[in-house]
Amino acid sequence: MQNRRRYGLIAGNGQFPFLVLEAARSLGVDVVVVAIKEEAFPRISDLGYKTHWISLGQLGKLIELLKREGVDQALMAGQVQHKQIFSSIVPDRRLLKLLMSLGSRNTDSLIGGVADVLEQEGIRLIDSTVFLKPLIPDPGVLTRRSPSDSEIKDIHYGRRIAREMARMDIGQSVVVRHQACVAVEAMEGTDATIRRAAGLTGNQPVTVIKVSKPRQDMRFDVPVIGVPTLRLMAEVRASALAVDARRTLLLDRTELIGVADRHRIAIVAFDPQS
Repeated sequence: MQNRRRYGLIAGNGQFPFLVLEAARSLGVDVVVVAIKEEAFPRISDLGYKTHWISLGQLGKLIELLKREGVDQALMAGQVQHKQIFSSIVPDRRLLKLLMSLGSRNTDSLIGGVADVLEQEGIRLIDSTVFLKPLIPDPGVLTRRSPSDSEIKDIHYGRRIAREMARMDIGQSVVVRHQACVAVEAMEGTDATIRRAAGLTGNQPVTVIKVSKPRQDMRFDVPVIGVPTLRLMAEVRASALAVDARRTLLLDRTELIGVADRHRIAIVAFDPQS
């Protein structure tokens, strides 16, 4: 009888790793967890999966653990904050060697380099949404309310700006009101960008646009929207949200859309090529 494949989950913060483990359990998939101490929620150890803890920067230990557990395919799930990567990381010898070889020090280059090192060690990094396809929307309106004509104009305007930002690897979210760009995302994240926009507009209705990168690598860099973002939008009276279809993960999708419907927030998914 053939041994069942064991997958490795490299877990950062947020609910994403929990959803992966829940989906894996429902599919009967064997998973071992390697959790990042500075990021992953401690309760991930309570889910009944074998869990190892490492610090940011321990690339050598990550490889050692995955090999010891017989893992040849791994996925990354959960955020690692940009400020953690570039201010708190203490690289081991293996990561230091990688850092010195990089042409640029942005997040994509670093994590892409980690993926290459894992591949060299016989561990292939796979699409982090492989078990979560029902949470990724197809194109169309996802809520009871469709965007108004004014919101549609803001979405088309904002998508042009956001795609250019994403192309330059600055950020992937913008907040727009009356076809004027109120706030753009950099290292602070989508929620902080929305809060900043609310402060600038006095909580006037705004439209939030989040896009994928032109060459979005779904192995480790998935645009994510969760329930807390929708609750924040309701709190500051943001009225519409646009995301990229087939490239955005809607965490707790049913609850998220329920929150949007209760507060009459329109959510629409656009084809990334449109």
